[in-house]
Amino acid sequence: MNAIVQQPVEELNVKTRDLEVGGAHGPLAARLYAAGAPGPRRDTLVVFFHAGGFVGGDLEEADGFLRALVSCNPGHVVLASNYTLATVSPFPAAVEDAHAVLQWAKKNKTKLNWSGKKLLAAGIEAGANLAAVCALMARDRGGPALAGQILIMPMLDPGLTTCSMREMPTCPDKASVVDTCAAAYRGYLPNAADRTHPYASPLQSSRLKNLPPALILSAEDDPLRDEAEQYGAKLISCGIKTTVRRLPPSRLEEPGARNECACKVFALSEIAGFMASLDGMETPSA
Repeated sequence: MNAIVQQPVEELNVKTRDLEVGGAHGPLAARLYAAGAPGPRRDTLVVFFHAGGFVGGDLEEADGFLRALVSCNPGHVVLASNYTLATVSPFPAAVEDAHAVLQWAKKNKTKLNWSGKKLLAAGIEAGANLAAVCALMARDRGGPALAGQILIMPMLDPGLTTCSMREMPTCPDKASVVDTCAAAYRGYLPNAADRTHPYASPLQSSRLKNLPPALILSAEDDPLRDEAEQYGAKLISCGIKTTVRRLPPSRLEEPGARNECACKVFALSEIAGFMASLDGMETPSA
């Protein structure tokens, strides 16, 4: 995998608006991000889901990252949404919320200053799991059609079986990351049988055809690295246009480090390039 080349971020005037969106079982807090001067409806909407291991996190988790993201892509708008945490209701509550938010966005284009042309799902860590699952659910349930998926250091393997995951306990300052992942899955998937469900573990899915193009970002010393790259390889083998990149090492054991890594360590230019590559592609009908 190729490391990402860092590019400077030109800070633009970013405006945000807090709002409520429709979840599977009720309203959810959300935040809309747009950069630059107000203008006509934007053609691309990115729906973003935060990190937190399914059991924590909120809209503040990736606020800095999303401000930088829209600064790099002023022609797009980003909608960050909460979802039901596993401490309130475990799987499948979060994924049902995530899919419902995409449906809500499609029906409420005017509120989002979005033309409705291109819709992407994105997220970091647990949120990236939800974005990947949204792509599966949208395909299986007849929509809404997605133009792409952006998965940043995704949690995709509840079995914690990859080499990068097994290597981490031998490193004292990383062992806690693995313990945190294990605890997160215990909270999110208390029923062991759910751990092989494709809507909980996309990596285990045997049906990965007819999905939207994907950008998958891993990190050199993250225990989630191998599952991210394995998922990318599976998508490629199924004929899905997929770009997989590995971020340089960063201090991922620190609180909020995944959001900082995505924002400050090389990822933004790769995301901008991926989104630009979609401009000449038609969104497949669901």
